[in-house]
Amino acid sequence: MKDKTVIYGLCGSFCNFEKSLRALRELVARGARVIPAVSFNVGGMDTRFGTAAEIREKLREITGNEIIDTIQEAEPVGPKHLCDLVIVSPCTGNTLAKLALGITDTPITMICKSHLRCGRPVLLALASNDSLAASAQNLGRLLNTKHYYFTPMAQDDWLKKPTSLVADFDQLADAAELALRGKQLQPLFF
Repeated sequence: MKDKTVIYGLCGSFCNFEKSLRALRELVARGARVIPAVSFNVGGMDTRFGTAAEIREKLREITGNEIIDTIQEAEPVGPKHLCDLVIVSPCTGNTLAKLALGITDTPITMICKSHLRCGRPVLLALASNDSLAASAQNLGRLLNTKHYYFTPMAQDDWLKKPTSLVADFDQLADAAELALRGKQLQPLFF
């Protein structure tokens, strides 16, 4: 990851932030320059998992960079080649749907669109309770779309939440290294 710049976008699967931030620290430890980005919800909502201000402070502390949190800041990512890889971690079912349908109404979706238009890789670390239900069609669409890669994932609680999938955030850095080489880390589902 040395000499690589990554934009690391957080979406609102707030219960997975601790794991996602651990993965972010691993990317930084491997030498990546990381620019954080947040969805509107992450940037402005306080939850039982922490306040928006706390999340913002952690992102700045870990990366040493300012946060992209507007569509206007996100738009030049692709044309100016501001990064080598975009990571969305966690990627919610809502963001997954927007990406699958080309909707760009948040900083994260605009970053992805802008980066993809230059044929560059996007790595998604899915965390959604409806991945194997309403979101399954969107997952299928993006699995079959060029330049999208996924962090390996599994059902996190098949008994109580049979349609939920969550990325193995411990594999995110390895998945990122392969995505930069145009390869999908396998097995995708475990």
